Amino acid sequence: MHSGNWWRYITFDESNKQRPIMDRALLRRVFRYARPYIGAIVIVLVTITLSSLLGLLPPLIYRELIDKVLPSGDLRLLNLLAIGLFAAPLFSGLLGVLQRRYSARAGEGIIYDLRNEMFDHLGRMSMRFFTNTKSGEIVSRFNNDVVGAQSAITGTIPEILTNVVTLVSTLAVMLAIEWRLALLSVAVLPLFLLPARRVGLILRKIRRQALDYNADMSSQITETLTVSGALLMKTFNRLPDEARKFRRNSANVRDIGVRRAEVSQLFFMGLGLVGAIGSALVYWVGGWMVLNDALTVGTIVAFTAYLTRLYGPISALTNVQVEFVTALVSFERVFEYLDLPVEIQDRPDAVWLGKVEGHIRFEEVWFQYQGPLIGDVVAQQQPGAIGEDAADSTMEQNGANAEVAPKRHALQGVSFEIEPGSLTALVGPSGAGKTTITYLLPRLYDPTSGRITLDGRDLRDIALDSLTQQFGVVSQETYLFHDTIRANLLYAKADATQTELEAACRAANIHDMIAALPDGYDTLVGERGYRLSGGEKQRLAIARVILKDPRILVLDEATSHLDSQSEALIQAALEPLLHGRTSVVIAHRLSTILVADKILVIDKGRVVEQGVHRELLSQGGLYATLYETQFRGQLV
Repeated sequence: MHSGNWWRYITFDESNKQRPIMDRALLRRVFRYARPYIGAIVIVLVTITLSSLLGLLPPLIYRELIDKVLPSGDLRLLNLLAIGLFAAPLFSGLLGVLQRRYSARAGEGIIYDLRNEMFDHLGRMSMRFFTNTKSGEIVSRFNNDVVGAQSAITGTIPEILTNVVTLVSTLAVMLAIEWRLALLSVAVLPLFLLPARRVGLILRKIRRQALDYNADMSSQITETLTVSGALLMKTFNRLPDEARKFRRNSANVRDIGVRRAEVSQLFFMGLGLVGAIGSALVYWVGGWMVLNDALTVGTIVAFTAYLTRLYGPISALTNVQVEFVTALVSFERVFEYLDLPVEIQDRPDAVWLGKVEGHIRFEEVWFQYQGPLIGDVVAQQQPGAIGEDAADSTMEQNGANAEVAPKRHALQGVSFEIEPGSLTALVGPSGAGKTTITYLLPRLYDPTSGRITLDGRDLRDIALDSLTQQFGVVSQETYLFHDTIRANLLYAKADATQTELEAACRAANIHDMIAALPDGYDTLVGERGYRLSGGEKQRLAIARVILKDPRILVLDEATSHLDSQSEALIQAALEPLLHGRTSVVIAHRLSTILVADKILVIDKGRVVEQGVHRELLSQGGLYATLYETQFRGQLV
């Protein structure tokens, strides 16, 4: 990038100012995170002050050495000055070690607090956030942005104090030595301040772009260099395309880094030239004063030594403003996530449920998937749109991996009732709204309008933790952590005994398989459970739900991609799981439909038919069509 482009960039940025370079509200919020570590920060400030004051001694020692020791030959004073030249940096170094210790303690503590707060907050977000946000973007906020935010407090603030103390104390000593040269030295100060605001605006924008580019690169890495992504990339031979895309992303990171380095270097070059002008003036006038016996040689030597301590802090303080402004971008990006509204949360008077019967009612429920939360003001949606929601088709085929902002409602005035302990089967074409219903039951989303009740209570009036305990969910896409079989099972019940684990796995027809493994229940399942077959993962998921022992079961009975043996084992595992529970099943098998107490036929977001198998078949409607096209072939 040529320097001419840099000046063009300055002009562009200056003409597009969107906010003041320092936001007081943002600063107050930033410093709130430093408050718990005020003790450590005070120690840091004290050590900085003492270290800065010790730095004033060497130039004074030089003056004494030139003006007194050398002309008089005072050996005793020479020894004392030599000891002083050694002791000053020694004590300054020890203070630096102490400063670094407490600075790191405060800085790492701030990182700890920020990450924990963000993790807790994002953990409470609705599924809308996760279906609209790339995982690499989230990881980038936790890593790059949180560390950048920490540096604003632990790096910039101590640097400001160090340079302020150094500047004030140095200027005071220079005024005491020779006030005329001191005033001449600070006469060039306005030249340091001129580039600061302009460069601050530039680097602020560069910093935000750099973080965005890093997030894009992290997202691609997270999506493609995992088991699922790598498998998809290889089977479709997309490595060359992904490599080209990655080169573009990494080139953006490289180019913005080069741009930042060039702008910073040009800025420092300008500061250096200003310092050189000041030094030249002081040497010229000081030399003239020495030649006219108005100043001693030792004084001019000490004075010129202090020039470095004067211009260095001035340059640093100018740069600190730039660095602090750019570091605030990291805080802004972290706060963007922390300020996202928690859409699914407890009401102040939320009720804690004990044992429930499992009586469920949908009352005129409308629902529409919404777009991303960031930068989006969520408007209240009113019922009335008609048609099938394209997002629901995507959700049913891919779980919660992809959600688009649709133009139509996924559910339209849905009403039905599920009796306690009964089995309700949901059937219908792809994209009809079946998966959306199962997402609303455990309150992963709230209805746009209408209400859902459990034992007569609106789900929104029930404490979330209490509600979650009542539901067990087995989704079509089984998710396992990259951990042991034991750890994945204990996710349902952390205090479960080995006997309970084995009982649940026997009920799910998977204990014998686990016992045959060399490490048994301590076997690693691999990323997303890819060391297990599809049937084994589903049976492990069923065992996990059995271990939780919920009152209400929500199940996507997807077995079409399994071999007949695995399918038979899973069907056998589901029998004890369904027994005695209120169960809502997206049914893919005729055997489940035949034993269902109620069948809900969903089409285009509406319940178009409901009843039992014989009743619906005799009506000759959509269910009869589905039976002929999807289920009849399962008869043996």
